[in-house]
Amino acid sequence: MSSGGVRPGIDRVPRLTDAYFLRTKAVVEKFGDKRVTYAVFMRRPVVFAPRLVLEFLEHAAAERGVVFDVETLHDEGDWVGSGEPMLYVTGSLLHLVDLETLYLQRLGAPCVAAYNAYAMCLDLPKAGFMAMDARHCAGAEMADMMAYAASVGSVAAQREVGAVGFVGNATEETAHWFGREQGLGTMPHALIGYAGSTRRAAELYAATFPGENMTVLVDYFGFEMTDSLVVAEGFAALARAGGLSLRLDTHGGRYAEGLDLAKSYAVLEENCPQAIRGYRTEAELRYLVGTGVSAASIWQLRRALDAAGFPAVKIVVSSGFGPAKCRMMAVAQAPIDLVGTGSYLPEQWSETYATADIVAYDGVPSVKLGREFLLKRRGEE
Repeated sequence: MSSGGVRPGIDRVPRLTDAYFLRTKAVVEKFGDKRVTYAVFMRRPVVFAPRLVLEFLEHAAAERGVVFDVETLHDEGDWVGSGEPMLYVTGSLLHLVDLETLYLQRLGAPCVAAYNAYAMCLDLPKAGFMAMDARHCAGAEMADMMAYAASVGSVAAQREVGAVGFVGNATEETAHWFGREQGLGTMPHALIGYAGSTRRAAELYAATFPGENMTVLVDYFGFEMTDSLVVAEGFAALARAGGLSLRLDTHGGRYAEGLDLAKSYAVLEENCPQAIRGYRTEAELRYLVGTGVSAASIWQLRRALDAAGFPAVKIVVSSGFGPAKCRMMAVAQAPIDLVGTGSYLPEQWSETYATADIVAYDGVPSVKLGREFLLKRRGEE
């Protein structure tokens, strides 16, 4: 599957790469080329997501009329340890030296995002995920990288534990990474405000898209439980047929309707007592019994829907669902059907930095002091 993403023409490389690479290219052009091998690695564990790099290098080689020998040391979706070489790229130094900036940009962030997506799907294997990262990305190229990364991490978790994984994303442009032609989603908070009530927003949506399944936001007015039941009762046939989902996106500054700290503890004590009986950090406790979309609020909504005769209504959750929060939801066995997330994007951008070092010149091993671990071991030549 091709990325279809933004890919700069080779004529733009001089404007996009680091100046010292351009000066090195000039020196090599003046004094003679050498055939070199680069080792590419990262300083933290990741899930290998190389497709955009491979496409870029193939594209650049074709435009320059040369061939690069690219050896991938892992399969897409494999776990890669810190400092392990991921790629060996061999070819003309003249034609490779100015490409380093651009191909590293296409590797580090996707590998870390894929790792995060994989961890989340692994922790909540029975929940589906929807990638809602586009609004957090710095343009179309990053959005393409992040959607690709989510798909790689998802497939890895599906392969390992049979997870549901990522079922789609929010935009048409990158839907192909999830085997779709269109983005997924129904309504933002703006539609609730426009309609004046949660039920009215659902009515307007249903009238505009008749016959479709529907996901309704229920936190706009702070009546998560009340509005959920109002919508379920107003669309009882759809609700009982499993076509209605309710999305919790409660703001982190308040508790969901009917809850406070003490009541949240009581909800978890009743539904999953082991979640609160072990040692928990302050951040973990917030995910379990704090403000916003907590495990307690999800259990509270599930209990209210079941008691009202709507066990087939699905619960969608969003707001800060990254690896740490998903881990706590797993501990609490929170009854989640779908997670909307952009929080698999790397939180610390410094962790996404990929590095490339030349490890051989004209077949002779040579690398800067301290990076000997990048050299090919005997038997790998």
